[in-house]
Amino acid sequence: MPATSHFSSVVDRQLLLQLGGRLKRARVTQGLTTTQMAERAGISRMTLSAVEAGEPTPTIGSYLRIMSVLGVSQDLVLVASDALPLSERPNANAQASSGLHVAASDAKHELQDLQSLMLHQEAVRLMRKQPELIQQALDTLDRWRKDGGAHSRFLWDEWSVILHRRAWRRALSQTKRAKELRQASPLTTVLPPETRQCILDEVQRLKKGIPLGQPPGVATLRSEKGPADGT
Repeated sequence: MPATSHFSSVVDRQLLLQLGGRLKRARVTQGLTTTQMAERAGISRMTLSAVEAGEPTPTIGSYLRIMSVLGVSQDLVLVASDALPLSERPNANAQASSGLHVAASDAKHELQDLQSLMLHQEAVRLMRKQPELIQQALDTLDRWRKDGGAHSRFLWDEWSVILHRRAWRRALSQTKRAKELRQASPLTTVLPPETRQCILDEVQRLKKGIPLGQPPGVATLRSEKGPADGT
């Protein structure tokens, strides 16, 4: 199983989502089925699906193999060679003046989905470090059941299974079902207010576009609290 990667920035996550979307569009434009693409890249269809969904779990090698098959890996040559100098401490002003921005739009609920995904990703990270938070989320589910809301009961039942089994992938994927689950989720209730607000603020900044190299708020928040969990 590929090693998982943890992305501390909403910007990083949005970049992956955009990359996955671009690779999927390129595959469809070239008339390749998922089976053909997976075979040519030497990966499973499940890994291909994860890459096209912009998930951080596939290895960089999987992304590279897909990009190579599609013929869109030329830009990586610049990063991997001395043609593009890389410094340990990039100059934020130089990056901002380059004109490269990361943005997300309100179209098709893109910002709302990204915000929900990032809140849940952070909640899962905290629950992995503090398993007692799982019981806190289960207690929240019990309260919701007692208060009513029958239309969401089937989603809450599924959340109970996810929490007991710690089946986090079901909640963090980009599938239609995962998005439905995140709309009736108890996970965000375990987040500290400052963490939640930091994520909300960074997502809102994406409306106008964030210059590449600009320090993200979430990463700044975590650096004050200690190193991030690598799971």
